[in-house]
Amino acid sequence: MENLKCKPFFMLMILLFGLLLPCLAGSETLRERVDRGESKEMVIKSNKLEVDDNRKVVIFTGDVDAKREDFVINCKKLIVFYKSLPGSKEPGKEKTEVDKIVATGHVKINHSQGGAATAEKAVYYQRDEKVVLTENPVVKKGNDFVEGDRITIYLKENRSVVEGSGDRKVRAIIFPKQKKK
Repeated sequence: MENLKCKPFFMLMILLFGLLLPCLAGSETLRERVDRGESKEMVIKSNKLEVDDNRKVVIFTGDVDAKREDFVINCKKLIVFYKSLPGSKEPGKEKTEVDKIVATGHVKINHSQGGAATAEKAVYYQRDEKVVLTENPVVKKGNDFVEGDRITIYLKENRSVVEGSGDRKVRAIIFPKQKKK
């Protein structure tokens, strides 16, 4: 009975380290990656955490605050979907990776280099490295902003696509930039 009580804790620790930290190559340690500034760990705080290994999800609910060195996400609910990778089938040593992350409820994303996005729903697709914002999405940087029905941000390509729908057109307000003297 003691082992059953500890299993969720160990699964959570495996998931947090296996899902939210980048894969480590060879014998390189996390400390070496942190020292070189390559670590992208995420710290997530919430009022409640639920791990469902059968459905392969980790659910954070209530005042969710997810921080990484380059951005902060605040929302009501954050669901991390993960998948098993081929490899060891040994219990507790199964390799996993993030498939997608879904944030819902007053989603606010602030980037460390400026700029912010708000929406009711944001979905991050790990494989494609893209974020899709829906339900009243707005992206702002300084005084400039854009809004539409759906905003897709392609992180690797440093580009975005803003779509309208029906009678709702894309709206952008762009202010002239001041030249530095």
